[in-house]
Amino acid sequence: MNLTTAKIMTAVSFLILAGVCAYGQSRHSVKTTDLEGTVLSVTAWRTDKKADPLKIENFYLYENGIEQKIKGFSYDPSPAKIVLLVDNSQTLPADVEKLKKATMEFAYEIFDGDQLFVVAYDEKAEIIQEWTDDAKKLEKSLSTFRKKGNPYLFDALDITLKEIIMPLMPGTRKTAVVVIGDGLDRGSTATFDKVLADLQFQNVTVYSLQLPDRTRGAYRRDQPKATAVVNLLTEGTGGTIFPLDDAQAAAKAICDELRRNRYLLSYAPVNTSAYDQRRVFVTADEGITIRTKNAQPPNIK
Repeated sequence: MNLTTAKIMTAVSFLILAGVCAYGQSRHSVKTTDLEGTVLSVTAWRTDKKADPLKIENFYLYENGIEQKIKGFSYDPSPAKIVLLVDNSQTLPADVEKLKKATMEFAYEIFDGDQLFVVAYDEKAEIIQEWTDDAKKLEKSLSTFRKKGNPYLFDALDITLKEIIMPLMPGTRKTAVVVIGDGLDRGSTATFDKVLADLQFQNVTVYSLQLPDRTRGAYRRDQPKATAVVNLLTEGTGGTIFPLDDAQAAAKAICDELRRNRYLLSYAPVNTSAYDQRRVFVTADEGITIRTKNAQPPNIK
């Protein structure tokens, strides 16, 4: 091969690579690298069938009703860390095999680089499987699922955050918890409000594969009803709810969303207090849907 031919082939290869990179970027956002200040993990996608990339100017952010200037908006291609938190309690209206099947659906849907961690809880949280992407290994570990005791959901969320998710930080931004249950808590020492605030503070997204409330909406002293717990956890962290009966579609939707529709949005809050909870509201131009957490807990605890 002579020098002229080599130069031509190099140029052609460069153009092909540039085209591939441009195509990959065009499906998402025009990348901005300014991620200083407050950073939110957001889920955003087009519903208008346009191919235009998502840009900063498509979005509007408010804290306590005061508009904030968005400084950075970037597609997040990083792999996801997903904790499956499975209600193991005696009275949950689902048998062990159904819980196993729902858990395994995630092993079939995760993308390259994603990993799963399985925790089952009743009156204590028990590690079923540590971080893995191996479906066979995961399936084998699920033999320890059982039905026993009462559901200490808030304690399980607290332990999951502190002992499983927080050790990954600050290097890992894309973290999610999938609660497989009905949202009932009977006996936790951790409070719901504190657990939700901690999840929001760490930008952890909560999804749910929800079962019908086994209490049928019974009044819960000093805490939300089971259905409200699921709603508040998911809405408060930017997640969403799926029925357990459609676990395959739910697992696919969650894994696809984490890989394809996750972005990092940054801004420097003005006219707000770091000592108080701030309500967050993010909206977008017509034809774009966006979800994120609905509050920023105080920076000083």
